[in-house]
Amino acid sequence: MADFSSKVVYQIYPKSFMDSNGDGLGDLKGIIQKLDYLKNLGVDYLWLTPVFVSPQNDNGYDVADYRSIDPRFGTMADMEELIREADQRGMGLMLDMVFNHTSTEHEWFQKALAGEEKYQNYYIFREGTPDKLPTNWQSKFGGPAWEYVPSLGKWYLHLFDVTQADLNWDNPEVRDELKKVILYWKEKGVKGFRFDVVNLISKPERFEDDYEGDGRRFYTDGPHVHEYLKELTRDTGIDDMITVGEMSSTTLENCIRYSAPEEKELSMCFSFHHLKVDYKDGDKWKLMEPDRMALKKLFEKWQTGMQEGHGWNALFWCNHDQPRTVSRFGDEKKYWKESAEMLAASIHLMRGTPYIFQGEELGMTNAHYTSISQYRDVESLNYYKILLDQGKTEKEALEILAARSRDNGRTPIQWTEGRNAGFTEGTPWLEVTANYRKINAEKQIGDSDSIYAFYKKLVALRKEKDVISRGSIDFLEKENPDVLAYKREYEENELIVLNNLTSGEVKIQADPAWAGYHKLLGNYEGVQNDGCITLRPFETVVLEK
Repeated sequence: MADFSSKVVYQIYPKSFMDSNGDGLGDLKGIIQKLDYLKNLGVDYLWLTPVFVSPQNDNGYDVADYRSIDPRFGTMADMEELIREADQRGMGLMLDMVFNHTSTEHEWFQKALAGEEKYQNYYIFREGTPDKLPTNWQSKFGGPAWEYVPSLGKWYLHLFDVTQADLNWDNPEVRDELKKVILYWKEKGVKGFRFDVVNLISKPERFEDDYEGDGRRFYTDGPHVHEYLKELTRDTGIDDMITVGEMSSTTLENCIRYSAPEEKELSMCFSFHHLKVDYKDGDKWKLMEPDRMALKKLFEKWQTGMQEGHGWNALFWCNHDQPRTVSRFGDEKKYWKESAEMLAASIHLMRGTPYIFQGEELGMTNAHYTSISQYRDVESLNYYKILLDQGKTEKEALEILAARSRDNGRTPIQWTEGRNAGFTEGTPWLEVTANYRKINAEKQIGDSDSIYAFYKKLVALRKEKDVISRGSIDFLEKENPDVLAYKREYEENELIVLNNLTSGEVKIQADPAWAGYHKLLGNYEGVQNDGCITLRPFETVVLEK
């Protein structure tokens, strides 16, 4: 397996990145227009969320044709130009492969509905009557995970939206079809792949009710998942390409296996445990302040565990499914810049491959919508109804959505102070966040003290210093809930990374050995050190031996 330790990936959500034709939707030509911006940032790979033909019930994660570009985003010629133009700037394109399920509009599912047994075996159908569900499993978007088809007298499994039917990976014909998709895009010059919820692909041999949860314990990291990933990687020859698996509700032990080079499965894993530390009782839709000690312990567990097991982490705070990190873990008002930069440094200097989600490098915030009519996300719209049914008032339900909705990460990129933040000449598909006149790329690109400039430094440092890309990690200040601190070591080189997670000052005892170290990076002037280091609100200090 190839080494991606010095690389940085930038995630593009095309629908919200840049609109080139004024229809309110971002597109492939819009991405091409902004390639120099991304090259300037210094990133190595561009991960695009799905741009395949789709009814867009789940913003493209319901794929109807894996080999065709959705006309909303452009043409195959546009995609080929994007691959070529990115390549010329030293950036590789990574495509998002949704292989756990297809859209119910996919040709395979339509043939299954028409009664073709071959294609019914591409999915997970169960005989039954309309009054008895095969199991009591719940969809991750709310409601039952099964849908009845009266014309067939059968139920089909959908772990996500009712229009996203789960594929039957136990069928070797399905696995062969998906390998052909990978080979098709590899031939086009794509340099890597992100695999959506890939640890859910292997379902149990026997389906049974779950009386302890929603069913996920039966299909998460399923019985043949490692075997199937090894086969996919081997038969498509992608073991030297960058590949990342999105892992839903996974375990450290499984992620070591998914990403250890000797296993020949994936380059790295996304895991989400650190993004649940503000879920009350483990429920995304119940708000609480982030548990900083839990956050620290999760980082330590995953960083040291993956290190010991030769696994590799994908490092991230944000993506198209998450709220904006500066609104969530920082202070977007008083310490907007400081907290955005501290949060960036805290993970970019860890062991793993960092991912920047579009707009994160500008400190973009949550949308702060005030009406349900402003939302577009299927999960948010479903849960708004569920919250009202649970007895919440409209105001309470909207407060929860304002903190949790996936639309927070999907608002258009704020390029300029101009109309619609320079994203589109038309009406944007999702409203631009109101603070775009203050927070935009145009303001930050030429400013050496901007959040953008800080991200640029972090990207460059990973390439310059082996201690960041290859070094070991050891956590410090383990009992201090307010400070995330760690030491990186490689050969004779050492870094000390100190991050104040709070809006107050925090004192920590300085190790006498640090006396001769110099400051490599920070988001404040100087270092306040009189035997104790005083970290200012949301301060990050990086000391180098």
